[in-house]
Amino acid sequence: MESMNLREYSNISMIKGPLVAVQGVNDASYNELVEIELADGIKRRGLVVDSQLGVTFVQVFEGTTGISPTGTKVRFLGRGLEIKVSEEMLGRIFNPLGEPLDNGPPVISGEKRDINGDPLNPAVREYPEEFIQTGISAIDGMLSLLRGQKLPIFSGSGMPGNMIAAQIAKQATVRGEESNFAVVFGAIGIRYDEALFFRKFFEETGAINRVAMFLSLANEPPSLKILTPRAALTLAEYLAFEKDMHVLAILIDMTNYCEALRELSASREEVPGRGGYPGYMYTDLATIYERAGKVVGKKGSITQMPILTMPNDDITHPIPDLTGYITEGQITLDRSLYNKGIYPPINVLMSLSRLMRDGIGEGKTRDDHKDLSNQLFAAYARAQEVRGLAAIIGEDSLSEVDRRYLLFGEQFERKFISQGFNENRTIEQTLDIGWEVLSVLPESELSLIKQEYVKKYHPNYRGKK
Repeated sequence: MESMNLREYSNISMIKGPLVAVQGVNDASYNELVEIELADGIKRRGLVVDSQLGVTFVQVFEGTTGISPTGTKVRFLGRGLEIKVSEEMLGRIFNPLGEPLDNGPPVISGEKRDINGDPLNPAVREYPEEFIQTGISAIDGMLSLLRGQKLPIFSGSGMPGNMIAAQIAKQATVRGEESNFAVVFGAIGIRYDEALFFRKFFEETGAINRVAMFLSLANEPPSLKILTPRAALTLAEYLAFEKDMHVLAILIDMTNYCEALRELSASREEVPGRGGYPGYMYTDLATIYERAGKVVGKKGSITQMPILTMPNDDITHPIPDLTGYITEGQITLDRSLYNKGIYPPINVLMSLSRLMRDGIGEGKTRDDHKDLSNQLFAAYARAQEVRGLAAIIGEDSLSEVDRRYLLFGEQFERKFISQGFNENRTIEQTLDIGWEVLSVLPESELSLIKQEYVKKYHPNYRGKK
């Protein structure tokens, strides 16, 4: 079958960056897989990225170093890039082409799947309504993640985005469905020391048993970075929709992905868009982020947590900006909290989970969750205002209530947001800590919480049942 589609050419007209231009090809299709055989018999792989006027541009995965215009054979294989996916991949580490990086055997059983996935028909998408417990209070209590949601983390240079990713990968669970929960971890263009950190952490904590990791390093060609999230999501789709698993896909770092996209776009001499990134970056990111969700009639689900580094901590930079448009909220890390020694440094006022209200409350988390979360948001916002005021007029000039808000702000950051790297809090613990920090305020200030919940959960009444 393959030999019918196989076409071989040897007229390379240009080699530039990661691209090779082949002349006289009129029937190449976009994203078609190409095999390049060098004069010494070494084979490399690539994809068709552009074809016009009989010239086809092939992007070479391993880079073009050592390819000579003469004596090189270019074969067009007539199919897209496929990787073999299977449940065996959990507990293993692979490169974006599906080849093992952990000295283990290649994947034997399994199915070949196109790396670009099949688009989900919007009509069969199901609305996310089930809560995922990450064990991190700021997320579970105030920015809840639901099964099938896309919720990115906006980190900054030098901030602990990696640690939060590793902690969520280890702790996240759908309660009552712990056994068929898996994590697919796509690490895009990360440094070697980061790769070692993830690997060591997953192995030492035993989390590796339910994690499949796809890895490309910073020094690898841009085309491999582009394939990493796609390979990871191909496995996620297989596990979720064929094997009924609940999959959390963590993609780190989407900024490296966008830089690779920009690099390839520049080598193709395309007209740059905002910030030098290609004009189609929104569409391209959507082809990754939209590979999440739940399907009517299928038990499994894919939940995505892309993690990106905001250049210069700028949330209006094209990468976080476009990501925020496509996803359902964002979790934003804050440098001033980080400098105070608070981990995880999540700025809840700059963060949002758009689907949260549909997955919390009675029967899902706890009846007081919505009211408590609203009250914490309101009180912390007021505490921040009072801090600004205190900086101008001095703490002594504040009213008694305002002083209580200052104390609340401090307690909220130190007790509720801040927690240990290995501390896994249940949703009940999170909500109880929320009540504890709110008890610093006079009861009359808790105007957003129903009186019955105050009587039921407020520390003042707890002992008096």
